[in-house]
Amino acid sequence: MSDSKALDWRVTIIFLTGLFVALVGLINSYPTYWIIPRLGPFSPEIIRPLILGASVILVTFKYSFTASFSEKGPRTKWIGLALDILICAVIAFALWRFSIDMLDMIDTMILFEPSHSIIALAASAAFIILCWRVWGAALAIVGIVALFYYFTGPYWPGIFRTAPFNIISSSAEDLWFNLGEGIVGGITGILIFTAFPFVLLGAMLERTGGARSLIKIAFHFTRKLRGGPAHAAIMSSALFGTMSGAAVTNVVATGVITIPMIKKRGFSPAFAGGVEATASSAGQIMPPVMGAAALVMADITEIPYINIIIAALIPALLYYTSLFTSVVFESRRLGIEAVADLSDTDTDLTVQRQDYYNLILIIVPIATVIFALLWGFSAAGAGNIALTVLVPLSFLNPEVRQTPALIIRALANGGRQFGELLMSVAVVGIIVAVLAATGLPNDFTLLVSQAGGTELIFTLMIAAIAALMLSMGIPTLPAYLTVILILGPAITKLGVSVLVAHLFVLYFSVASSITPPVAIAAYAAASIAGGPPMMTAVYAMRIGLVKFLVPFVFAFYPVILIVQESGVPFEWMPFLSILLRLIVVIYLVSSAVIGFDQRRLPAWEIISRLILGLLIIFTNPLIHWGAAGVAILFLIWHVIKFRVKAST
Repeated sequence: MSDSKALDWRVTIIFLTGLFVALVGLINSYPTYWIIPRLGPFSPEIIRPLILGASVILVTFKYSFTASFSEKGPRTKWIGLALDILICAVIAFALWRFSIDMLDMIDTMILFEPSHSIIALAASAAFIILCWRVWGAALAIVGIVALFYYFTGPYWPGIFRTAPFNIISSSAEDLWFNLGEGIVGGITGILIFTAFPFVLLGAMLERTGGARSLIKIAFHFTRKLRGGPAHAAIMSSALFGTMSGAAVTNVVATGVITIPMIKKRGFSPAFAGGVEATASSAGQIMPPVMGAAALVMADITEIPYINIIIAALIPALLYYTSLFTSVVFESRRLGIEAVADLSDTDTDLTVQRQDYYNLILIIVPIATVIFALLWGFSAAGAGNIALTVLVPLSFLNPEVRQTPALIIRALANGGRQFGELLMSVAVVGIIVAVLAATGLPNDFTLLVSQAGGTELIFTLMIAAIAALMLSMGIPTLPAYLTVILILGPAITKLGVSVLVAHLFVLYFSVASSITPPVAIAAYAAASIAGGPPMMTAVYAMRIGLVKFLVPFVFAFYPVILIVQESGVPFEWMPFLSILLRLIVVIYLVSSAVIGFDQRRLPAWEIISRLILGLLIIFTNPLIHWGAAGVAILFLIWHVIKFRVKAST
């Protein structure tokens, strides 16, 4: 068999397996009270192993050791093939035993034997290897460290020492044979039964034409602004990112169109990549979907999903406002002028009537999600309704009418994305099991309390730094879960509400994708822009600096989250007070990080703006109102003295 035919077989298997994962997951995520009966083996003892097993096959064929070893020579190909077969066999046997033993546990109590422990350890090792293949070393290493601590905990010093345990029964139950924690536990269940429809929604939007039309329309409405393409990138990435929920996917889907246009307008490659990276990463904090992390958050915290969406809205809008402002100042700095006619830059981006029809493919599903949640449907129910609406609507696109198979391809691609995501969540299941068994979060709470004392600001700073470090190189969902399970108790112990703590960690988990040295979203954007990866990451972090401030703002001013789960009752005066001050902060910080306002800013003025921005968000009224007054007078003086005669 030739290499091309072998490749065709692998692609076919990946496609069919992805479609299988999509269809089975979709059927089993439908609410049971719908008129359409729920089909298939939907009990968790069967459906979780079934989808996990199919995902392993999918990942094994796409990231096979066979293909990797074949590149080194035909003699080593068989080593790779043996590794692929071994991993699949180990996981298949472990999943089969899980289904059998978990069903038996419903009626009888079974005693764990050494074989159960061996199965748990072998399955854990196999999933760590697959996670490493798909997502890189970062999360896999965290899983290895967690297992090392699990088995050596009784020998650690001080507060990190754990109680002795029976290695046979405990490891089997903690890591594998458990519907609560472990690899096949609750996190995997939440992803399968709740988040799955939204993964398919993002894949459908990417493949059925809505994404490109969204970008074209965004270009059209921002064409008279100096930073037109950059503003368009921010708008389109926000709307597309809330549906896709993945920073790198968002960068690739929108960046291939937006980044070249930003460069054509006169921005540097590093800035073009930085804008796209920071806008794409923030799609995960942009309502109404916010990606899989928000759905998991709703299940873990037992806070209604609609309330999480409402709480995240104002902070997200403020953050995107800061991105728009940064582009304005960068445009002024470079002396870039507006181009009134979009056709002068690229005729392929000229808006046609069909693009407005295609925009329905994005607006209607988003509106459907919101209305379904308001009508009382669960998150999974809202996602399924939106997906059901999107499938027939996709035929508004003539490409779909000509090739209806695009819908099948989109579903298969969604199944593939979901299967890859499950590999990371499997390792998170190991980490969750270790945390639950060892009580490590309690130890971290004590440690952080000793380091930060009773001051909330110090505890939040420690949590923020830890979140950035633990999240580097890891997808947002596993990063958020890992950090919140370890540091969440330490934050809430100081009086912060559960919602604030989870949103705080989520923000910094998202921010890690643009934070050097492992800024995965920025590096993806740099590869498209052709700019230096590290410089692109630095630009992304500078442009997105407000993302690092917003979590501290809603930690000290939870009223900005609006909902009662924020921990304080909503009042208009405190809300308007912090909102107006944040607008001033955004202007100060955005101009400072670019180093330009009406003119190039000297170092003293940059430092002054940053200091005033920090003082304005202090909780002491004398400090923040005094700083706000000084800042406003300072900005008025600057504008009057150095005003530039150019529109933004």
